[in-house]
Amino acid sequence: MPPVKWLMHWHPSPGATLNTQILLEACGCAESLGGAKDGRWKTSIFFYRAMTRDGTAGPAGQQPGDLPRELLGVALHERPGLYFSIVRPAKLVLQADAAFTQVMEKLQSYKARVALHFEYQLGDFCLRIGKCAANNSEALRGIMMEVEYYPLSSIEKSRAVMEDFFDVWQEAVAKKSLPGHFIHVESNFSEYGLTDQYSFQHTAVQYATCLQQLMAAGRG
Repeated sequence: MPPVKWLMHWHPSPGATLNTQILLEACGCAESLGGAKDGRWKTSIFFYRAMTRDGTAGPAGQQPGDLPRELLGVALHERPGLYFSIVRPAKLVLQADAAFTQVMEKLQSYKARVALHFEYQLGDFCLRIGKCAANNSEALRGIMMEVEYYPLSSIEKSRAVMEDFFDVWQEAVAKKSLPGHFIHVESNFSEYGLTDQYSFQHTAVQYATCLQQLMAAGRG
């Protein structure tokens, strides 16, 4: 059973521009708290939109009524052999093997609009910070952070510890006077039928929530 994990993303101040210097400063905060760089990680998110009858991907046109308009796929770095698909309107999180993306391409019912990759650097206290970039692009689309607390797998029992860590982290970031801050948007796991015991499905749902926030920030 995996440990409890919180996902956070960088929320820039109004008018501020996202840049790699912010990422470097965030990594510096991790090191100031005792973190040590140790390897690289990559989590991938695929955003699919249903193909319409005229062969395009988008809200216009007609599509079969039993197909959800959008799907999110998540390939986690800690579970390379698995793939998680999320249907947000139906509040479903499904598990498949890593060949799922190839199956989706062959079915041609959906078209992948964007693939986002999160590359992480691991610190001693289970903190991962990394950039969000579109597939085959180095352009920075967002900054993400994972925090794991290894001793517990209960979301409720670990809440106070995670909140305390987040407070300490925010204080460290505030000392850098950066144009923005990290935020944690809590996912409603019960809507997806997930229990208090943390699982990889919980992580997939959190990535879906963070992706919504990143896309909203980009439009803003």
